Amino acid sequence: MRYAHLTFRQLEDASDALARGLNRVGITEGTRVALLVRPSLDFFSLAFALAKTGAVLVVVDPGIGARRVGRCLDEAEPEAFAGIPLAHVARIGLRWSPKTIRTLVTVGRKGFWGGHTLAELYDPGDEPYPIVDPAPDTRAGIFFTSGSTGPPKGVVYTQDIFNAQIDFMRERFQFEGNETDLPTFPPFALFDPALGLTAIVPDMDPSNPGRADPAKLVEAIRDHGVTQLFGSPAVVDLLGRYAERHQISLPTVQRVLSAGAPVRPDVLDRMVRAIHADAQFYTPYGATEALPVTAIESREILRETRHETAKGGGVCVGRPITQVSVQIIGITDEAIDTWSDDLLVPSGDVGEIVVHGPIVTQAYHGRPEANAAAKIRHESGRFLHRMGDLGRMDEHGRLWFYGRKAHRVRTASGDLFPVACEGIVNEHPDVFRSALVGVGPAGAQEPVLLIEAETDAKKTGTFLEEEVRALCRDHSPLQQVTRVLLHAGFPVDRRHNAKIDRPALAEWVAGRTR
Repeated sequence: MRYAHLTFRQLEDASDALARGLNRVGITEGTRVALLVRPSLDFFSLAFALAKTGAVLVVVDPGIGARRVGRCLDEAEPEAFAGIPLAHVARIGLRWSPKTIRTLVTVGRKGFWGGHTLAELYDPGDEPYPIVDPAPDTRAGIFFTSGSTGPPKGVVYTQDIFNAQIDFMRERFQFEGNETDLPTFPPFALFDPALGLTAIVPDMDPSNPGRADPAKLVEAIRDHGVTQLFGSPAVVDLLGRYAERHQISLPTVQRVLSAGAPVRPDVLDRMVRAIHADAQFYTPYGATEALPVTAIESREILRETRHETAKGGGVCVGRPITQVSVQIIGITDEAIDTWSDDLLVPSGDVGEIVVHGPIVTQAYHGRPEANAAAKIRHESGRFLHRMGDLGRMDEHGRLWFYGRKAHRVRTASGDLFPVACEGIVNEHPDVFRSALVGVGPAGAQEPVLLIEAETDAKKTGTFLEEEVRALCRDHSPLQQVTRVLLHAGFPVDRRHNAKIDRPALAEWVAGRTR
């Protein structure tokens, strides 16, 4: 395969030249710019040029669907729009933010919509571009959540949060400047130059990572001696299965990061066997609103914590990152205005995960009701963020994840926590994954377990359902399950192709006759 490339010097020069052109057409400090550009060399140059001008990046995942993208942009009110031609066509056809967008930039060939191309903006100049040095609390970006657990919300990033993320990732994962990364999630690719890493943009559709071609990923890893890989559990699963099936070794890979959903032990095990013998495989935990919060390395999972997961103890996501505080409060759907230690549950109990620290964003853009539901005022003046996830802390200071608060199954006998229950069922060799959902009104829900079989399962259909029913009868968290149903393929989130859409599955169950 042939590759186009940019050196760090070329990236510096190209982003300087574009920053001058952007300034000339009115994109300056504080200008909100919607960025809808596929991963490419132009994507890197334009993103860093915008950062140098002090513009506020508005980033929406196109995988959420064109109409939802439009609603996000209407909410963010961008003043400029930088996108590929297809994005401009969608912008015009679906009337994305026509009242606020004044400046147009096209990455590619300009069409009937006018505006400016990157070539037209390119201004080499004679001196380095005078990079804007914003105050720490200055807005740097509005990044929209995936919408996998509700409408996408614009998370406000300030300059100090970006800086803290870079510092903490460098410290926790020990990135070195001579490494080469294969980032299969575009926003993470932008961290690579800031961390001194060479980024290899993979040949894949970033809006559908679960359908990436593992052969192309292997080719890129081998061609460039990739030392670091970042991907969702779906990508890592594809790559690990491909390596196992074809007996492929990837000895240059010395670090893997996978985030977006819990990574099953079997996925970890396959990938670990394919990469360098001393490689580290981290599964960080966090969200768009706070990332990273915790991290754990695969050896700790495979040697120890997986056994607790298999007994219904949740998924261990590790210890908090430096300067990040993780607290567990009682489960409530009510807003909490001010922090108090009285909110805490007894040590070891399951509750809602709340985080506080330099990487914790402080607000959603234009969403006062979402701020009220997710933010708690702290005496320090900063806000704590309610993750909307359930979990517990163990005696070793590790966080265990139990699933989304909104996904807990609220039966007449009490709450069941899906991720904890599913950990038991996922140990069955013929189960690819499982999902516990509640059908009916809260407080009287029927717990139904759905299973998706492995492609090469020895037992399927009613035989597999019967074996899983027997498994449920043998484990107390699952003894309330009334039905076990085989499902052909779980719906998952668009961003990572890894988060199970449990509400959609609950609707599927409700539509079936008993």
